[in-house]
Amino acid sequence: MSRDVTVAIGAGGIGQAIARRISSGRRILVANHTQESADAAARVLEGAGFETTAMRADVSDRAMIQAVVRRAQELGPIKALVQAAGVSPSQAPVEAILKVDLYGTSMVLEEFGAVIAEGGSGVVISSQSGYRMPALTAEQDALLATAPAEELLKLDFVREVKDTLHAYQMSKRCNSLRVRGEAVKWAKRGARINAISPGIIVTPLANDELHGERADFYQAMLKKMPAGRAGTPDEVAALAALVMGPEGGFITGSDFLIDGGATASYFYGELAPKQAK
Repeated sequence: MSRDVTVAIGAGGIGQAIARRISSGRRILVANHTQESADAAARVLEGAGFETTAMRADVSDRAMIQAVVRRAQELGPIKALVQAAGVSPSQAPVEAILKVDLYGTSMVLEEFGAVIAEGGSGVVISSQSGYRMPALTAEQDALLATAPAEELLKLDFVREVKDTLHAYQMSKRCNSLRVRGEAVKWAKRGARINAISPGIIVTPLANDELHGERADFYQAMLKKMPAGRAGTPDEVAALAALVMGPEGGFITGSDFLIDGGATASYFYGELAPKQAK
């Protein structure tokens, strides 16, 4: 029996929390970078009462994402996409960060934008880091928003990225802009696409950063930002449920910062002296 489908790509802590929050009555297709991690996420969701399908999918491989699309369509109308796959500056080299976080996300939105069901919605999990990148020109912003995904890694200003933090910031800036460009296309199918940019959320990725080469900066951020603590995946999921649900029907092409005030403090508060990092 066909039921509406939620596709969760990169179903770690945040991806799973969102999938749980928005998928009552739906099937959930979980796609992770290894079959083992996809199966583990599926078991957790099944334990919460959901019917799941698990697949291996490298988010930077178009053929694998196309296979996810085909399997999801076999299960039912695709009503929700959660793109939460990504790697952090402490987890991968420059090339991998750009291929996964920048190209991969853009390609996923292209593929699912062509099949998303009417009334469907998607969310990209981006990052507060996109707000800390040095300003780009209007032309560069437009290219990140609208250039074909296959052209993104060939852009001169993208190829000039030399360190992992800059690669991550560039990728997340692209995520924020990409939902603007894709929102126009998704609207032709009666669907919406947005981004959420979390700050420090308690996940394995955040733990890598809190104990990585920039640990001092991130530990200081936790202590000095207005909220004074890290966030939780469920808090991100609550925002996603609003943005993706019927009460968010007027929201598309937007990026929502949920970082406990860290970005505000970075520019105007106690974290401002750390900008050089």
